[in-house]
Amino acid sequence: MTDLEKAREFFGKDTYASETTGIVIEEVAEHYAVCSLVITDAHKNAYGGVMGGAIFTLADYTFAVASNFNSVQTVSVSSNVSFIGAAKGTKLTARSSLIKDGRSTCLYSIEINDELGTKVAFVTINGMKLAR
Repeated sequence: MTDLEKAREFFGKDTYASETTGIVIEEVAEHYAVCSLVITDAHKNAYGGVMGGAIFTLADYTFAVASNFNSVQTVSVSSNVSFIGAAKGTKLTARSSLIKDGRSTCLYSIEINDELGTKVAFVTINGMKLAR
């Protein structure tokens, strides 16, 4: 079984992100993940734009995959999201990368773009490692 298959099997247990929201893990490596979301009407607000909550869920799930895959259990402690622009395409992609890995905490950045290259959001998440 490949790392990607292992990650999809394990994180598929997060049914809100994987089933309800429809997020798919595209890539996984040590302290790194790429996840995507095909935009449907269920993800849109009354004005037709993608809900901020859907964008944040994509960021949070991508952080979870990057920080927890082949690592100790890590949970988010705080986050900051900057919505940069409205998605113009039909698919969002989030890339999560480690900025700092400390003894008990970590910091990740998550960049979210659509398939047309539109920068949609930039997120930072502080995590706490629950076990060593």
